[in-house]
Amino acid sequence: MDLLSALPDDVRSHILSFLTTKEAALTSVLSKKWRYLFTRVPILDVDDSVFPYPEGFMDFVDRVLSLQGDSPIERFTLKCEDGVDPDRVNGWICNALRRGVSELYLSINFEGEDYLLPREMFLSRTLVKLKLTSGFGLHWCTGPDATFLPMLKTLHIASEMMSMDCDVKMEEFLACFPVLEEAEMTSMDWIDPVDTVSSPTLKKLTVHTTGMKTIQNPKSISFVTPSLLFFAYSDYAAEDYPLVKLNNVAVARIALSLTEDQTRRMRAPRKDLSEGDVVLQFGNAVKLMNGLQNVKELHLHPDTLEVLSQCCESMPVFNNLKMLIITSDEGRGWQAMPALLRNCPQLEFLLIKGLVHHVTNQCGDACDCIHKKQKGRSLKSCPVKVFVIRGFTGTVKEINMIEHFLDYFPCLKKMNIYVDEDVPTPLKYDRRFAERVLEMIEEFDYSYSCSVQLLYE
Repeated sequence: MDLLSALPDDVRSHILSFLTTKEAALTSVLSKKWRYLFTRVPILDVDDSVFPYPEGFMDFVDRVLSLQGDSPIERFTLKCEDGVDPDRVNGWICNALRRGVSELYLSINFEGEDYLLPREMFLSRTLVKLKLTSGFGLHWCTGPDATFLPMLKTLHIASEMMSMDCDVKMEEFLACFPVLEEAEMTSMDWIDPVDTVSSPTLKKLTVHTTGMKTIQNPKSISFVTPSLLFFAYSDYAAEDYPLVKLNNVAVARIALSLTEDQTRRMRAPRKDLSEGDVVLQFGNAVKLMNGLQNVKELHLHPDTLEVLSQCCESMPVFNNLKMLIITSDEGRGWQAMPALLRNCPQLEFLLIKGLVHHVTNQCGDACDCIHKKQKGRSLKSCPVKVFVIRGFTGTVKEINMIEHFLDYFPCLKKMNIYVDEDVPTPLKYDRRFAERVLEMIEEFDYSYSCSVQLLYE
């Protein structure tokens, strides 16, 4: 007898739990001792893409569930696409729910199907983790007494469209999960332009909206999540953020999107804007930033910088901020950068993805694009020690920016400049050009007290 077969059944079934259900089923041909062992594994992981035909996949899942009987199941992972019978899919899900499944991961892509998830799933008393993914659409049962998952701690929804039986605002939706700790909702939309994200138990929250339904900026969005530690928020800039309680958030990633027309109007003189222009309200984004004053790590999208240009004078002080990550774009400005850098008195690490940005008269002293009498003032008060630049292409403008930062960051100890090898630039194809750029970087390394390195990634 081989050593593996000599192990106790519980040990061997635990080993099989690291395989997909199809892979585990293949061990049944080894010997009589292995024949039905895979049916004792409390983890079911099935994927129709590894079967040549949908009929064979459906028969396989039916057979496995039949052999397992009523034995407890801990985790059920199901991936399927067109060709698989939706009624049989719901039967499998209900089978797992009856057997007390605690983790349910569903990736269902039925194109053109009016697919309804089983109602039993929305009233489960055993589910702890639920992940729903679809490239098309999923139907969520809502309404009075239609959803209540008292044990759910993790909820991930990633669907191009999530339809509901009735219009339920986010505040009411989250109330269906009284112990929820982690929520991730991508490709979603606000049911109402005035809404509140409220949960006393949430610790990690990711919200990514598309605006596909409303085609407008939200009127008012509030966040009341006092236990939240991680916050990733991507949305069209709202007109107001009246209530923001995010005092314990340590890591925040903020992407407040603008249309090209809104960006143009924001840069225009205020006297040229009509009285009801929505961009006049974007300065209220400072209320969102005020609620994030205690963050230790902050990520900002290019559009977010543009939005924050409307509230430079009221920018909060981030006394706990150690790490600032900024994504730049040639179509978006740095008007908010001086105020931001001045208001980070404990900043140690700065990362900028792309130095190229839209130049305006309000870029301020953080930028070398426009000559200023008080050049570098905001940089002189910034205590950053490590500065990382990504997406470097070797242009004269970038070189001048790097020299500007080296001149005015007083505490800088290390600067790493990364070239993206996957992006076609002269640094990759022109050897002489690359050598000249490297010589300039080496000169910086020699001339300044901090370490300056050109690296490839």
